[in-house]
Order: sequence, then C-alpha cells, then structure tokens
Amino acid sequence: MRLRNGTFLTVFFFGLCGFISLSWYTAYSNPKGDVVDIYQREFLALRDRLHSAEQENLKRSKELNLVLDEIKRAIAEKQALRDINHTWSSLSDETKLKLWNVTSKNVLQLPSIFHHLPHLLAKENSLQPAVHVGQGRTGVSIVMGIPSVKREVHSYLTDTLNSLMSELSSAEREDCVIVVFIAEADQQYANSVAENLKRLFPNEIQSGLLEIISPSINFYPDFSRLKESFGDPKERVRWRTKQNLDYCFLMMYAQSKGTYYVQLEDDIVARPNYFTTMKNFALQQPSEEWMILEFSQLGFIGKMFKSLDLSLIVEFMLMFYKDKPIDWLLDHILWVKVCNPEKDAKHCDRQKANLRIRFKPSLFQHVGTHSSLAGKIQKLKDKDFGKQTLHKGHANPPAEVTTSLKTYQHFTLEKAYLGEDFFWAFTPVAGDFIRIRFFTPVRIEKYFFRSGNIEHPGDKLFNTTVEVLPFDNVQSEKEALKDGREKTPKYHRTEDGFIRIGMFLNGIAEGEVDTTFGPLEAIRLSVLTDSPVWVILSEVRLCVSSIRLFCLCQGSSSSYRSS
Repeated sequence: MRLRNGTFLTVFFFGLCGFISLSWYTAYSNPKGDVVDIYQREFLALRDRLHSAEQENLKRSKELNLVLDEIKRAIAEKQALRDINHTWSSLSDETKLKLWNVTSKNVLQLPSIFHHLPHLLAKENSLQPAVHVGQGRTGVSIVMGIPSVKREVHSYLTDTLNSLMSELSSAEREDCVIVVFIAEADQQYANSVAENLKRLFPNEIQSGLLEIISPSINFYPDFSRLKESFGDPKERVRWRTKQNLDYCFLMMYAQSKGTYYVQLEDDIVARPNYFTTMKNFALQQPSEEWMILEFSQLGFIGKMFKSLDLSLIVEFMLMFYKDKPIDWLLDHILWVKVCNPEKDAKHCDRQKANLRIRFKPSLFQHVGTHSSLAGKIQKLKDKDFGKQTLHKGHANPPAEVTTSLKTYQHFTLEKAYLGEDFFWAFTPVAGDFIRIRFFTPVRIEKYFFRSGNIEHPGDKLFNTTVEVLPFDNVQSEKEALKDGREKTPKYHRTEDGFIRIGMFLNGIAEGEVDTTFGPLEAIRLSVLTDSPVWVILSEVRLCVSSIRLFCLCQGSSSSYRSS
C-alpha cells in the first residue's frame, strides 16, 4: 500500500513538472501572439489555394472532355460510314480533310484557310455570310460573281444587274446564278443594299436567279499592319488586299453551285446572247487543260474558271493576298504551272496561252468612271467590245407621238418610237408627259419601255407612271375599274380619263394591259415628280394582240421571250 502511494505521488510530481515546463516554454517562445491563430491563418490560406486549384482543374477537365467528345464524334461518324459500306474513296475531299485532321495519328496536318487567316479562329461565324438572300440554287452551268463596294459618287450595281438579266432568255435564267457580294463589313450598309435589291428584283430572287451575300464583320483581318510595296501607298495596298479577299470569299461561296464560274464587276454592261456564247465557247474547247477563258480584256472582268479549279486558285491567292494584286497573282499561277525557268519569256508566253484563252469580240464593257478606290477616276474601255447598241427598235402600231419634254439635238421621240434612234431630253419636271395616240384604236396586249442606255445608264425615268386611255371609256369603267363584290376601284383614273396601269421601276416599265379595257385610244407616260437628271427613252415596245406571234418573235426583251 505504501509502495502504491509512493508510485502515484512520483508520477503526479513528474506530470506537474512537465505541465509547468511546457507552459513556461510556450510562453517564452511566443510571448506576443497565440500560436493557434497562426496555424488557423495558414490553414485557411492553404484551403483557398486548394479550392482555386480544384476550380482550375474542373475547367481544364471540361475543356478536355469537349475535345474528347469531338474526337469521339468524328471517330463514330467515320466508323458509321464504314458500317454502311462507304469506302474512303467515296467521301468528298472536304470530308476526307476533316476526318484526316481529327482522327489521324500523324504529326503532320494539312493546311487550311486558318493558316493564312488565323484571326478567323477567334469567332465562330467568321466564315458565315452576314447577309444571305436567295434560294440556294445549285447544279447550274454558270455562276456569275459580282463583288460590290460602297462608292463615294455613284453606284452602278442596279444598272449592271439590269443589263445582265435583260439579255437572258427564260431557259438561260434557269441555268445560271448571279451572286452579288456586298463587300462591306458595315452591316447597316449591307442590309440597306440587300433591301433595295429585294425591292427591285423580287421575282429574280424568288426564282433563284439572284442571290445576295455579305461577309461577317469578323472576316477581314487588321489592315493597319500592311506593309507598303511596289511603290503603292498604304491606302492602295489596303484596297488591293481587301479586293483579293473579296474574290476569295465569293469564289468559296460559288464553287459548289455550278460547272463554271465567271468573275464580273459591278460597273459593266453585257452584249446580247452573252450567256450562251460563254457556255458554248467553254464546251467547245478541244481540251480541258485550259484554266482561264477571257471574255473581256479589262482587269478581272469576264474571266471564266472551271469550278473544280477554284480551290486551287483561292489557296494560291490566300498565300499571297497581301503581296500583289489579283491580275498579277493569276499570271503567277499560270507561270508556276507551265513555264520552264530554263526557257525564255517567249516560250513561257506560248505555254501560258494554252491555259489562258481569249474570246473576241468582248462580251462585257466597263462603263464606270468612279473607281471603288476613293478618289480614283478610270475611263477604261474595252476596244474589242465593238460598237455599243444605244437603242432597240420594234414594229409598233402607227401613232402620233408628242411630249412636253425639251428634246436634245436630233434625238426625237418620233425616232425612238420608230426604232431609228433613242429619245433624249432635258431634265423632266412634275407634270411632263410622253403621249402615244393611235391613228385607229388598237388592242394592246403588252407594253415595254426602257429608259437610259449603255453610255448614259443614269438617264432614266423616275417616279413615272404608265397610263392608258380606252376608246370606250364607259364600258371599260364598267368592266375593269371595279374589283369583286365590294366594287372597290381596281385602277386609278386621272382627271382627264386616263387609267394608271403601271410604273417605272429602276428605269423600266413593263406589263400586260387588262383585256377588259378593249381597244385603246392612247398610252401616256406621266412624270409625277421632278427628276435630278436628263432622260433617255431607248426602247418602246407595244404588242398588239392581233399580231401576237410576230411581236413575241421580233423582240429581244426576256420578259416577252418567256411568254
């Protein structure tokens, strides 16, 4: 019992001494603070760092999962193609390229547009058209591309489209696509041009003949870093560089739509029968070795390419789009393909002539004087285009023609009506008119009036109506001026008895005459508002129902050919 008590006291004594020693050491080693607080702060800091690391790890994990999903999807698609007995050779080149770059284990990767324009990777929609109007027609013979930019003085785009479309027959309209590329990143401007074209050419857009596109605002690179070259100032270098990219965008869009692609500009006029002439010339080539068929000697106008060659051309242009203008680059492509450095220049020219074939006479003429490069005036004319047709004549019914407009020199209204020349007059004002009064009342089935011509495309009739005066006014009002059970007016009648049946749109007025009007005594063109320009009437065509076949066969307007 004494031993146990002694042992207990001994243990108790040593424990008490240890506690006192520990307390003394703690107080001595940290006299100014509490060690628990230090440990707590370090622990909290460690916890925050672990949390941040965890969040970063989750972010990287999600990114890796997305990449893995894309790889799995590509592999699954490739495997699915194999499962349905599709061989690698049956896939398109574009699909092959995508599958190769995604699934191949090789280190080497095939180049793409992003190698030349890496800024496109920053935005997903950089290669998607911002404006896209049309029916997406494909499978045609010829696709015509027209880049158009904002001009400081005057736009020739609508005149160009009118010229191209007016020379197409109904069959030709079904075998081509005209693509207007509004080459501006200004979305508001692109939309305004598109809306104007939709208003002027609704039928052409609805039928699939006309398409309108514009680039994404993210398509163009930063032009401020371009270097001056060949003695050109920075503004001109920027202009030609952007122009090269415009051609690339247009060609990439058009390459899958047709067999041939024709590059045009927005300030040209076309020769009659140009479409069939181009198509036949391409089909009649003895060899498929050609690369460019030229239908104009000027610049980049009227240049035809095989759609299969567009990928090669675009790739070459993208490699050097900052270095040289488009016409130089095209010549370099031909040089690379056929010229032998050990031969002289004459030998090279002969070889290139096999790839670049010229058609004469030219099918397109340049009419613009104000370049897309600000401040530049260019009066380029294609000498091989030949004499321009400034008017078109037709066999119209005998009539007396009068006008309140002041005639310029010898360009009289009578000559225009007889098809001998065009009518040219000074600036019209509100209230001016052109009247055709028939010697005997006739039944007019269709009418066509064209204002302006190739040399003066802007001298058009604006805000001008087409009016008819029926021989039997009482009967015509009873039959034609009422519409349906409500007896609402179908046509507007003027104070002097004329009935308004049509209006000039973009310089042209055409349409059919209601048969209930019966024989007509007169037709009148009435100017409703003051015009800013002179006026030219270059074509007058009145189809009389009793000679319908003659009328349809003699004219050149597509509107009547298609009837």
